[in-house]
Amino acid sequence: MSVNKFKPKCIFLDLDGTIVDPYQAYVEAAQIGFQAIGQEVSETRIVLEIPKHMEQGLSLEGLVWGDLVKFREAYLQAYHVLTYGKTRLFPNVVSTIGFLSLRAKLALITMRHVPNQEIVKELDSFGIGKYFSSVMTGLDTVKPKPSPEAIFKCIQNFNVEKDDCLIVGDSITDIKTGKAAGIKTVGLLSGLYYHEELARESPDMILSDLTKLPEAIY
Repeated sequence: MSVNKFKPKCIFLDLDGTIVDPYQAYVEAAQIGFQAIGQEVSETRIVLEIPKHMEQGLSLEGLVWGDLVKFREAYLQAYHVLTYGKTRLFPNVVSTIGFLSLRAKLALITMRHVPNQEIVKELDSFGIGKYFSSVMTGLDTVKPKPSPEAIFKCIQNFNVEKDDCLIVGDSITDIKTGKAAGIKTVGLLSGLYYHEELARESPDMILSDLTKLPEAIY
């Protein structure tokens, strides 16, 4: 990790595993997916590997036995429904995001394949929508993360330099996205990935969760 402090003008934040805890949505979506193919629900370890594989575009073979396409379709449809109502803010995130919004413009980039308005509605329900200058979903770009397309769009709209930008997220995809865009990266341990997995992507910093980010901002 190459830096001790950041002074960003723009901070890109992930949603699931960074701002909200999607654990219950992961579990229930897996239950629905397995039911769709007549398979019993797997152990928790496998259930939590499924979204990691999907995020990285990896095959579900070895995790799911049966019709993989049918499982994937049922899982994703259920997950996108369940995330509104089943996700919860991580502790102390509201005050953290409020603080960060005083230091930099905040942009949210999520891989959820839903209309932008749905994410804005969810953020507003948590009382944090007002802090974000931009919200982009998987429908707002031709190529979602790890493509840097969303970041480049925001950089242009915000009229900031890449050197003044920072992306913060819980997954290796967030780190890869930041590196592809040429901006600084922070990995969080609040999601599905272990320290070793994040460290392999060489982020500028790894923190336990989003509430520790203000200590790294000056």
